[in-house]
Amino acid sequence: MPENSSPQPLEARVRTQVQVPLRFADGFTASADVFTFRNLADRKEHLLLGLGDWQESLARAREGFEAPLVRPHSECLTGDVLGSERCDCGPQLREAVERISKAGGFLLYLRQEGRGIGLYAKLDAYALQDDGLDTYAANVALGRGEDERDYFVAAQMLRAVGVGSIRLLSNNPDKARQLGAYGITVTERVPTAAHVSAANVRYLAAKRDHTAHTLDLA
Repeated sequence: MPENSSPQPLEARVRTQVQVPLRFADGFTASADVFTFRNLADRKEHLLLGLGDWQESLARAREGFEAPLVRPHSECLTGDVLGSERCDCGPQLREAVERISKAGGFLLYLRQEGRGIGLYAKLDAYALQDDGLDTYAANVALGRGEDERDYFVAAQMLRAVGVGSIRLLSNNPDKARQLGAYGITVTERVPTAAHVSAANVRYLAAKRDHTAHTLDLA
């Protein structure tokens, strides 16, 4: 969470809800209710996808049953769209859509490319990683933070659709910490699978060792 961030609005509002059929490269299909918002703190065009029977999941949570399954997923053009194996973002997105569709819940697609440093800077960091730096040291060498993401807008979006508590589908403990600080109760942390390739194993090991991601690379 940035220490010198500007004052942030407390409430976002839904501006559009539209149903979008999804189809992944392996043939998996799902249907998403896609929400857009007004009054998000950073003024970016983030999306929230309601997957599976998300309405029933919300209703059950209000009756004291388990919270909906939620994944905040950071945009990754190289991984999500181009299928890059330098990260695990594409497989995590595919896994999350299927798991949330079965359980009922939400996927937040957040415009936070490169852990918040942007697409070009991320590719600059890749070049530094090719010279031996790990993913965090490369960001710092560019004069950026190790991870510049802030999840205030994620909390705004969840509250706008009536979500106050979640089961968090993520390996990243910082997501749980930040969402909790912003008023979203994380009742359970649910890890994703470890999507390992020869091209990303060093990247995943850095996430495990440097920022305590829940990853079993054995």
